[in-house]
Amino acid sequence: MTLKQLKYLIGIVDGGLNITAAAERLYTSQPGISKQLKQLEAELGVQLFTRKGKSLAAITPAGREVIGRARKILREVDNITSLASDLTAEQEGTLSIATTHTQARYVLPDVIKAFRERYPKVDLELHQGTSEQIAELVASQQVNFAIATGSQDIFSGLTLLPIYHWHRIVLIPKKHPLAHETRPLDLETLAAYPLVTYVFSVIGESSFKRAFSNENLDPRVVFTARDADIIKTYVHMGMGVGVIASMAYECKDQENFKAIDAKGLFPQVTTWLGFPRDRVLRGYMVDFIHLFAPHYSPRLIRSTAALETQEQVDELLADLSLPVRGGCDQDTAAAA
Repeated sequence: MTLKQLKYLIGIVDGGLNITAAAERLYTSQPGISKQLKQLEAELGVQLFTRKGKSLAAITPAGREVIGRARKILREVDNITSLASDLTAEQEGTLSIATTHTQARYVLPDVIKAFRERYPKVDLELHQGTSEQIAELVASQQVNFAIATGSQDIFSGLTLLPIYHWHRIVLIPKKHPLAHETRPLDLETLAAYPLVTYVFSVIGESSFKRAFSNENLDPRVVFTARDADIIKTYVHMGMGVGVIASMAYECKDQENFKAIDAKGLFPQVTTWLGFPRDRVLRGYMVDFIHLFAPHYSPRLIRSTAALETQEQVDELLADLSLPVRGGCDQDTAAAA
């Protein structure tokens, strides 16, 4: 058994059991992968996949066991490589991050700029998607970090570090009836208007929906998008009232919109950063987290990475105060 065979095995699985796709991703030939797979099955004495003609149809129970252990072995190989790189002070490598559009567009640019200045030889990859798409990238080991909000249940294999809190705002054109309302906005009033907001996660209940359901209200959401800029476009067109993350409200938006603080209408939300629990963090990865969240010292970051369960991580961070992040004219302050 060789590491190459295990790498090819995982490549086949991550390629949807398509050997041609696996060969393209691994920069090798289809016959070469097929040959290595047959040799691995012969050496193990078990069939890892069921076959339909010349194609792979499904993973066998024995295959699932072998694949799980193969992933662990390859992760440890990566860990050894990372450790060796740090010991030799090598400042080269790749940092791959999966996150949402809001984080990529409004939060990460300054962090990435500072990181690039410090580590010019580290290549950065930024993948954007929904929580479910981010989880798929994590599961297939295509990214080092995941940065998202909520949906922690689908990231059970990660160490999750809470980074900051944020609230929603209601966004309306300046000539909208709500722009001249003197009474505080409530959910009943908001539910009377068509709403434009983010795409809802298909897993778990949205805190947006839950806020209305708790008041026995059924709002009409006429348009959803992943991109806050798209939401702003359709709010400006008059399609409906927007509900977006506070940090997506930029000072230039004041020309066309009025923002109404929705802190009392919807629950506070927490953005987190996650990384695989069994991975060794390279020095530049620790520095990225510190740049993104200065309230995490490098020592604290490495301490969390050494823990075996999320419960232990939560206990270690119990007394950590998180900032509250806002948009234009909204100060970032430490949470009590």
